[in-house]
Amino acid sequence: MVITKIALPRRTFLRGLGATVALPLLDAMAPALSAQAKAAPRFAAIYCGNGANMEDWTPASEGVGFTFSPSLKPLEVFREQTLVVTGLDNFQATDQGDVGGQHPRAAPAFMSCVHPKQTEGADVQAGTTIDQMIAQHTCRDTKLPSLEVSVDRNDVVGACDHGYACAYMNSMSWKTPTMPLPAETNPRFVFERLFGSGNTVAERRARSQEDRSLLDGLTREISKLPRKLGAHDRVKLGEYFDAVRDVEQRIAKSDSNSRNVALPDRPVGEPETFREYAELMFDLQVLAFQADITRVSAFMMARENITRSYNEIGLPEAHHAMSHHGNNPEKMKVFTKLNTYHVDTLAYFVRKLQAIPDGDGSLLDHAVVLYGSGMSDGNTHNNYNVPVVVIGGRDQQIKGNRHLRYPKGTPLANLSLSLLAKFGVPAERFGDSTGKLDLLSGV
Repeated sequence: MVITKIALPRRTFLRGLGATVALPLLDAMAPALSAQAKAAPRFAAIYCGNGANMEDWTPASEGVGFTFSPSLKPLEVFREQTLVVTGLDNFQATDQGDVGGQHPRAAPAFMSCVHPKQTEGADVQAGTTIDQMIAQHTCRDTKLPSLEVSVDRNDVVGACDHGYACAYMNSMSWKTPTMPLPAETNPRFVFERLFGSGNTVAERRARSQEDRSLLDGLTREISKLPRKLGAHDRVKLGEYFDAVRDVEQRIAKSDSNSRNVALPDRPVGEPETFREYAELMFDLQVLAFQADITRVSAFMMARENITRSYNEIGLPEAHHAMSHHGNNPEKMKVFTKLNTYHVDTLAYFVRKLQAIPDGDGSLLDHAVVLYGSGMSDGNTHNNYNVPVVVIGGRDQQIKGNRHLRYPKGTPLANLSLSLLAKFGVPAERFGDSTGKLDLLSGV
């Protein structure tokens, strides 16, 4: 155990011109018990619309040591931290007197387990989502209550699908039943929200034109830190600042690429490929967790009904079109390739969380990552037995290396209620829940 001579407050900030940088958890913040420092819990929800090829998604075996399915194979390296859950129904996304609309209902229902109101106007209504309930309980002392991001444009308003407002398609997080939270699609603006002090559009635009790192304005403050820290903390701090600079450089590169291409509908700072874009958004979430800027994030990695294609992996057809494979075996293989690509991108995030020390473990040890879709078979718009994976959760006593299959008719809300309890959120019911799921913590 390394005991430093000085103790730093957990919420230590470096402030400079136009920037405020929070420090990650260091040994010096708990000098007497550095190896046992208790880290804050984190929660990340990642949504991927349009369902999956469930034949290649669902593991063939159940229980401990299950065989990973083709689509989930990228997560096998994290076997001990991965819990696959099948048999859960997103019933609140189904038709209930309204015809059609599974796409706009899917994500809000997946996150809130409430049937969204059919309306094309501003009187949208769903339910407070699981991420926001966790944020209200765990983020009372953080700079941001939560972080919502997406890689799909969300500037379309009005009616989007079968009499449902576009707000249902654009937002997976709802602070209240009538307040959807828009997801930020511009990486630079996310970065500014995490580290910049400028709040106006003019200030953000000025910062985007600067040709220097925000850390340059903190040189004096940064230079003072090593004299106060132990060797382990100096290494950890150096790696953290390197990560901040790396994200800045990638955003700057994306800005440059966007300015050189005449694509007026592309937000400034959007990387050229989906993978680059998603990884940059994941890195921003990791930085937010590492610096304890927030403990809750929600990432719309693929929106419902999205027309994005994936030419970088030889898939020129639109995502939504691929989900309507008509049960053609060849087309289903193509959709499996896309599902696997998304899971492999998720694995990038998990790998980053696992690699970063935090308190008595890693960020992954202190985080629960929920990944899934509000549909199972996108070809028929089926909302039953939706694909769900839970990763991490060591501190929440969630036991991985298992595939749990629950009886037909089990509400997805039962998982949400169980996760809320793992975060200490006092809730007797969530949406259409009928009780908590057993077995999450093992037999």
